[in-house]
Amino acid sequence: GAPLAQATPARTRTQTFAPSHDPRDLRLSQVLPHWLPRRRHAYAQSSRPGTAQEVQTENVTVAEGGVAEITCRLHQYDGSIVVIQNPARQTLFFNGTRALKDERFQLEEFSPRRVRIRLSDARLEDEGGYFCQLYTEDTHHQIATLTVLVAPENPVVEVREQAVEGGEVELSCLVPRSRPAAVLRWYRDRKELKGVSSGQENGKVWSVASTVRFRVDRKDDGGIVICEAQNQALPSGHSKQTQYVLDVQYSPTARIHASQAVVREGDTLVLTCAVTGNPRPNQIRWNRGNESLPERAEALGETLTLPGLVSADNGTYTCEAANKHGHARALYVLVVYDPGAVVEAQTSVPYAIVGGILALLVFLIICVLVGMVWCSVRQKGSYLTHEASGLDEQGEAREAFLNGSDGHKRKEEFFI
Repeated sequence: GAPLAQATPARTRTQTFAPSHDPRDLRLSQVLPHWLPRRRHAYAQSSRPGTAQEVQTENVTVAEGGVAEITCRLHQYDGSIVVIQNPARQTLFFNGTRALKDERFQLEEFSPRRVRIRLSDARLEDEGGYFCQLYTEDTHHQIATLTVLVAPENPVVEVREQAVEGGEVELSCLVPRSRPAAVLRWYRDRKELKGVSSGQENGKVWSVASTVRFRVDRKDDGGIVICEAQNQALPSGHSKQTQYVLDVQYSPTARIHASQAVVREGDTLVLTCAVTGNPRPNQIRWNRGNESLPERAEALGETLTLPGLVSADNGTYTCEAANKHGHARALYVLVVYDPGAVVEAQTSVPYAIVGGILALLVFLIICVLVGMVWCSVRQKGSYLTHEASGLDEQGEAREAFLNGSDGHKRKEEFFI
């Protein structure tokens, strides 16, 4: 279902009209509900003295395409005529009888307390004041104002010109129809970008646009930028979003990958040229230094196959790729070994690892020995210092024993 409209109390309006004597008044018994009193005069006063009939309405806000309920509340109702009119003052319902053939308006309730009509598929042209009129001696009416909001559609995002590595890209976001004017926001990598917005009112709706500029690099290619639109016509917390995938052009790069690290005579070697670039290079060229490729070589796009290798195939092989933004080149040096040399090259790798480990162990042992020697020297220096201090004290004690002093006792101990 479509969302129901929101209602707000309307301001009271009361007007007095002179009663009119319409020939239809003589046929009211045919259209009044069964609970209404049958009377010839449609504009009679209340049957209870001292009571006044009143009618109250509420303003309604609805989103375009939604459902609105327009309610007229009756107080001290005595069965007088109730008429509901649209903003064009066309009668929708005369008491409980439909007067206008618009099936979008349905009478949901007609009781002594209230009259309630339901409008489906609300449109902008339905907006305005709906009259609830109560015909007594003095005709009273209230106006329920219907406001129709327009939710924004999914924004349209476009790029002003092709983005190139190292330059700036400018994106525009357009929401052609909304009411009230939609608020546009930009997001990139979950961070909001600052854009410049503008709007133009077209009748009852607004056309809103926003632009944003930022620098781009090759790593931004394929990134996502989001334009988000919000206004009060959307449910709380909801928005309309459009994702734009960045297309950043940049110069190519190239790198050669070999099918095996060490090759020997008779082997088949496959070289692959891994190329990146936007636009992607559509042609890759293979060369061998200043020489031509071997006759057995098969160059097919990104791959170069060299079957039945011999030592004459040695050399520097290159792959080249280009686009309108630049040129890239990669090198590979081919050395074909005989079977014996290959075995030695393959078995030399463990010895190199073992040699590195041994060198590390020797370094650690030397560090430990140096530390031990340093600690030993430090401890010996401290012992000699204490020993010298003891000799000084011994000399002072011997001198005190030999010379003596009147104020001191004669020392009886000897230092040997």
